[in-house]
Order: sequence, then structure tokens, then C-alpha cells
Amino acid sequence: MQNREFTRREMLAGLAAAGLALRIKKLKAAAPRLKIGACDWTLGKRTDPTALELAKRLGLDGIQADVGGWREDLPLRKPELQKKYLEMQKQVGVPVSSLALGTLNEIPLKSDPRAEQWLSDSIGVAKAMGLTVILVPFFGKGDLRNDRPGTDAVVAALKRVAPQAEKQGVILGLESWLSAEQHVDIIDRVGSSAVEVYYDVGNSQKAGYDIFKEIRWLGKRICEFHAKDNDDLYGKGSMNFPEVRQAMEEIGYSGWMQIEGTKMPLGVEASVRADLEYLRGVFPPAA
Repeated sequence: MQNREFTRREMLAGLAAAGLALRIKKLKAAAPRLKIGACDWTLGKRTDPTALELAKRLGLDGIQADVGGWREDLPLRKPELQKKYLEMQKQVGVPVSSLALGTLNEIPLKSDPRAEQWLSDSIGVAKAMGLTVILVPFFGKGDLRNDRPGTDAVVAALKRVAPQAEKQGVILGLESWLSAEQHVDIIDRVGSSAVEVYYDVGNSQKAGYDIFKEIRWLGKRICEFHAKDNDDLYGKGSMNFPEVRQAMEEIGYSGWMQIEGTKMPLGVEASVRADLEYLRGVFPPAA
């Protein structure tokens, strides 16, 4: 009796271990195959092709490049600078993965006609550089919270620009302080497949939204992610990146996640290295 009981316990323990191993294997197989880049402004090289060299040195998969400030006339609109980026990424083997139109935080799409023209121009930049995602932000002066007239103006502007984006195969990713539902309301009103959500986990957490629920609800409406922790280096602050990963798995996301660091206690390079090392431990590299 004792020998049979011992054998049965061993068998059950073996089955439990095998089950755990299978669950781990399935988890790894289901994990989103991400490429991890960084915003060029986080690297301290906004609209500067040498950001690609720094990205290479840090071990990043790529960068998100800002089109540039309005005071400098959005320099990435110029073909000669686009050419420098294309040459640099070929030289170092690290790509520009997406664009950002950060100047809209100062010159809002909701109230300044220049912004709509710049957004249209940026679609041309993306096409020329072989890119498919443009981050369209609504922060600072462009904030849409509690601004129905401003939101209506943005919807109207996007309706005019979206057909160009559709034709060029470019996605306009909206990022703001709005909730997932409010973003989708804008998307539905625009009625274009070229308008999606650029999801920043740190911003949404700071705004008080349930980011894991939002990611699952938005699903395929998310075109790209910003990784962010508003409190510390990744893994030391308040952002639960393993739970972010689980939500991504459930929506089948695979693509780019850009480091947008807000805390740089070790200096830019060392802090980005630390954040990248942590994210590599949570998210497996792209195949």
C-alpha cells in the first residue's frame, strides 16, 4: 500500500510538472513578437538621423522619428533630410519604424489650419520613407478633454485628410488623454480605416483608465504602443508590463513598442538601456 501510494503521488507530481511546462510553452508561443524602439525625443535627438546610430549602440530595434518643430518648418518634410535618414538606416541596420507629429501639441489640429496641412504633408513623408504609422498627438494646447467643439473640428479635419492616408497605405494613430471609448467615437465619426489608436500605457494609466481593459477592448484598433512608466525605470515603478503583455497576447498584437522614457535617473543612455533590458525580459524578440 505505501509503495503504491508513493508511486501515485510521484505520478501526480510528474503530471503537474508536465502541465506547468506545457502552459509555459503555450505562453511563450502566444507572446506578442515585438520590436522595441525608442522615440527620438527620448534619446535627445529629435529629428536627427544620428538617433539611428545611438539606437544601434543601445541595442534598440529602431526609432520613432518626429517630423520636427513648427519653428524649424518641420524639417523632415524636406527630401534631403529624408534621404539622410534612409542612408543612415541602411548604414547602421536600424530603421525608422514610425513618425510622430509632435508639433500638433503646440499648433493644434482642432484650431489651426496649418496643422491640417502639416498632417497631410506628413503622409507624404511617411510614403517617401516607406512607413505606415504616424502618431497624431493631442496634448498641451491640442488637448481634447471636455472640448466638444475642438473634437468636432478634429473629426472634420481627419475626414478631409484620411482619404489621402488610405490611398497611401498610412495609418493615423490618435494619442491623447481621452478614454478608449472616446477615441473610438472619433474613429467611428471619421469613418476611415486609416484612423486608429496609438496607445500609450503610461498616459492612460495616469489619466485613471483601466489600461488592460482598454487594450483588450480596442484590440485591432491599436496601431502601435508607447511603453512608459511615469514613476521610475521600467520594472521599478508602477506599470505592470507583464499584464500589458498578457493583454497584448489576447488581442494578437505584434509590431512596435516605443520606449518613451519620462524618468532618466541614470542619464539618457543608461536609463534607456535599463528600460530596454527590462522589456526584453518581459517581451520576447521578434522572430
